[in-house]
Amino acid sequence: MGHLPGTQVAIPSDRRARRRQETIEEILDIAESVMTEAGVTGLSLSEVARRLGVQPPSIYKYFDSLMAVYDALFRRGQAAHLKVLAAAMEEQGPGLDALLAGVEASGQWCIAHAPLAQLLFWRPVPTFEPSAESMTPSAEMVHLQRRALADAVAAGQLGPGADSDEALYLVSIIVSGVIGQALANEPHLGWGEGRFTPLLPKLLDVLVALYPPRPATAGRR
Repeated sequence: MGHLPGTQVAIPSDRRARRRQETIEEILDIAESVMTEAGVTGLSLSEVARRLGVQPPSIYKYFDSLMAVYDALFRRGQAAHLKVLAAAMEEQGPGLDALLAGVEASGQWCIAHAPLAQLLFWRPVPTFEPSAESMTPSAEMVHLQRRALADAVAAGQLGPGADSDEALYLVSIIVSGVIGQALANEPHLGWGEGRFTPLLPKLLDVLVALYPPRPATAGRR
C-alpha cells in the first residue's frame, strides 16, 4: 500500500542511532589520523571536517568542542588498551607471568598507537582533562596489575611489600619509561626491537630485588 500524499516515512530510531554512531567513529578515526600526522596538539575540528567532507559546524552535531573529541579518543583508547592488556594477562598464570604479559601487551599497543598512547599516558594537551567515565578503564587496568602483584606475593614470587601502591607505582614508572624512550628515540621500530623495549623483562626483575620473597621454611626433621 502506498503512503498518503504529504506524509513522511519515519526512519527507525535504531537506524538513525546506528548511522550517528558510524559517523562518530569515522570522526574519531580521522582525528586519530590527524594526530598521527600532526601530533596530538595538531588536532583541529576544521581539519577533521575537511577530511570528512563537511563544513566545520557540522562536527558540532556530534561533538560540542575539540575537548569533547579528545575525551572520546581518550575513552576509546583506554578501552582498546585495557582489552589487549586483560587478554594477555588472562592467558598466563597468576603472578609475575601475568604482570609481565600485561605490561608487554601494553607496550606493544602503545608503540602501535603512539598518538593515542601519548594522549592516554603523557597528557600532551594542557587544557584537556578526561571525564570520569573515560577514566573507568584505567581504574580496571590498575586493578588487574594490583591483583597480579598480590598473586605474586601469595605464590612466594615477591615479598609482602609488593602488594602495595608503591610497587604499582614502580611498575608504572618502569613501563612508561621504556615506552617513552622507545617513542622518543626509536619511533619506527616495533616492540622487542632496538635498545629499549627488550629491556622491560629485566627491569621488572627490580621488583624481586626490592621485594625479595621470604625464604622457604625448612621442614622439621
